Amino acid sequence: MSQFNDRSVIVTGGATLIGAAVAEVFIEAGASVTVIDIDTEAGVALADRLGAKAQFVAADITDDAQLTAAIHSAESRFGGVDYLINLACSYLDEGQDSSRADWLTALDINVVSAVMAANIARPLMVKRGGGAIVNFSSISSQIAQTGRWLYPVSKAAIRHLTRSMAMDFADDGIRVNSVSPGWTWSRVINEVSGGNRAKADQVASDFHMLGRLGDPREVAEVVLFLCSPQASFVTAADYAVDGGYAAIGPEQRSPAIPKLAE
Repeated sequence: MSQFNDRSVIVTGGATLIGAAVAEVFIEAGASVTVIDIDTEAGVALADRLGAKAQFVAADITDDAQLTAAIHSAESRFGGVDYLINLACSYLDEGQDSSRADWLTALDINVVSAVMAANIARPLMVKRGGGAIVNFSSISSQIAQTGRWLYPVSKAAIRHLTRSMAMDFADDGIRVNSVSPGWTWSRVINEVSGGNRAKADQVASDFHMLGRLGDPREVAEVVLFLCSPQASFVTAADYAVDGGYAAIGPEQRSPAIPKLAE
């Protein structure tokens, strides 16, 4: 896809499994990629694997000075900034037992830092004639999940933030959309399942019409589309990349009526 040649993308949280997949599809499409993450070991390894058109910048996105330096490094290294992918997030969540400090930490990482990153990148995109931002929401943004408060609330905030940001950035030629993945093979699921993807697919099967987890690449391809010319009239939208999770309802994939006769 030569349409991404000479384009520059920033991926926060890019050292994660999903972040790496996003970086990979942009590299394959001809773009240059700046990966921002606090995981230096994974970030350096990813940049080395992706080659000369990728760079890793270690930064704490809740530190405005570090975030500003990281985003501007994309301009100094690759000539500008065309796309921002706000993927970095915290899974800190003890539900109703979460402390004020936990709430502030989660919202700072998941919402406020996405705002700051967009505000820093915006004038750099304007210099290039516009661009696109993709924020990461989640299927958790629209359903209740027992024992989880911080993560779903922050992801619901991201969906509305996307609409507000899209409105105010439109005159600059910057489109803003979000994606809402379902259960996806990610660092968290990998760790919790002990690396057993088959088991994770089995657990996820009843919650998704397609009967499995999503693959990081499947999410990344939608992100790529939202930044592409093919999505030139798409802004303020949320794209579900969830295998039908959001539409499946409480009866899941098993017929419920026959259970009445059991």
